[in-house]
Amino acid sequence: MKFYMAPLEEVTGYVYRKAYHDFFCPMDKYFAPFIAAKPNRGRIFNYKEKNDILPEHNEGLYLVPQILTNNSEDFIRTAKGLKEYGYEEINLNLGCPSKPVVNGGRGSGFLERKEDLRRFLDDIFQLDMRISIKTRAGRWETEEIGPLADLFLEYPIEEWILHPRVQADFYRGSPRTDAFSKAYERVYREEEKGECFFCYNGDIFSVEDYERILAEFPRIDGVMLGRGILAYPGLLDNIKGNPGPDLKIWGDFLERLEEDFCRISVSEEKALFKLKELWCYFRYAFPETDIWDQGIKRAKNMDGYRRAVRKMLEEYRQNPKGTFPHGRERPGGRFGGL
Repeated sequence: MKFYMAPLEEVTGYVYRKAYHDFFCPMDKYFAPFIAAKPNRGRIFNYKEKNDILPEHNEGLYLVPQILTNNSEDFIRTAKGLKEYGYEEINLNLGCPSKPVVNGGRGSGFLERKEDLRRFLDDIFQLDMRISIKTRAGRWETEEIGPLADLFLEYPIEEWILHPRVQADFYRGSPRTDAFSKAYERVYREEEKGECFFCYNGDIFSVEDYERILAEFPRIDGVMLGRGILAYPGLLDNIKGNPGPDLKIWGDFLERLEEDFCRISVSEEKALFKLKELWCYFRYAFPETDIWDQGIKRAKNMDGYRRAVRKMLEEYRQNPKGTFPHGRERPGGRFGGL
């Protein structure tokens, strides 16, 4: 079984990825938040995108850059730019449910335009690179998954990572495992499965969630972890039968994040914002404290943040071990809760 870290925009960038990789159970692959492919004018990557995929910022881990576009020429140009940095594997984003993305016919909005998508795939699979896809089960209804599976499996896809919700679901409700089941049966129905790895993604927040998915779909090749691994970075340790990280490891991890965000941010305010964004998830690893509402959320500066974290680490009486609540949306930028 392979384990992957999901690409969460503005959250799982290189600072977080590297810190996680150094302190917790390493993933087999890390998928970078998407690069929005640009028309053929000017530079391929902006400053932020370039920093995120620079090999020196991802040393020691296997990173797969992700591209978001519905234009094959822009995809190919971006892929060739990534190849110049040494990348041989890239991922196509067909899953983003964001309304601006979908309204532009990209991400999961591209899934309903089957013939356009077919022409797009015809073009990009001429590249001499390994291409995986991360998708939803459809734009509107789970019935879309059958034709989509037939389409995708016509191509030499490196991996198919399926999040079994439709775009209209966003992150609400439970994953539609009936849709995943249909794709699963299609992938494995031949006597000998082809080279396409098939990976499950969606609402694995605990060991029990993982075991339930594995019991239902025992032949899957991999699992992608997103909000669950952010809320409790020790989740993969527990899945593999190991104890989770203790408070000492957490302290070193949080110190690394603080140092790195302060080093790369243009201001202390920006660094604090990034740390609070991560704590929208981390707080679920500490269910026996009100560290979020009474400390970190209210911190006005880095000194206040440091005092809150230090106090919690000194007073917390057990190893962190929480779980992200099922059915919750991703946190918003104003830190008003999940």
